[in-house]
Amino acid sequence: MKIRIALISILAICLFSFIPHDHTPPVLEIGAEAPLRDHLMKDVSGKEMSFAEKMDKNGLLVIFSCNTCPFVVGKENSEGWEGRYNDVANKAKLAGVSAMLINSNEAKRDGGDSFEDMVKRAKEYNYTMSYVLDKDHIMADAFGARTTPHVFLFNNQFQLVYKGAIDDNNDHASEVKETWLINALKNLSEGIEIDPNSTRNMGCSIKRVKKE
Repeated sequence: MKIRIALISILAICLFSFIPHDHTPPVLEIGAEAPLRDHLMKDVSGKEMSFAEKMDKNGLLVIFSCNTCPFVVGKENSEGWEGRYNDVANKAKLAGVSAMLINSNEAKRDGGDSFEDMVKRAKEYNYTMSYVLDKDHIMADAFGARTTPHVFLFNNQFQLVYKGAIDDNNDHASEVKETWLINALKNLSEGIEIDPNSTRNMGCSIKRVKKE
């Protein structure tokens, strides 16, 4: 019996040692407060800004994004979500919500996601929302953000009221059936319950620098 227990224990330890560990913090839960609201990040305009400064009368919209992910920039037979960013920004403004894109791809600063690349892309695509660099993916870690894009919408008390995806069709805007984020913005501005308040985010993984 003792030998059997010992063998089971050894087997369990061996199996556990091969289980991959995800060191990414858990994603913020609905109702959680925005973290690091006074943390300064550099915008493509050259200005340093924080969540506290960007908060509008009804809320703040944060979208983790980048210059290189096909889910953002598109690929053959897929538009990507980037072409909808300005419409989202305009809808947010009408809802009394400010909007911000965050680039946390620290491991790709030399591969298309440098600050200089961000400035060029924002200018080329005429971004109408702030686009800031998240050095060392500090904000992405604080949010538990997983993908580009990954959406987080806060009310004016910095409480998370919606998270997940922009809509249900990354490939073609003309084929969208569920405009989750636009609906959430409208409901937030009208004081209506947001349903659903969580959807499945889709995109490329945020390119974090591996830490010891």
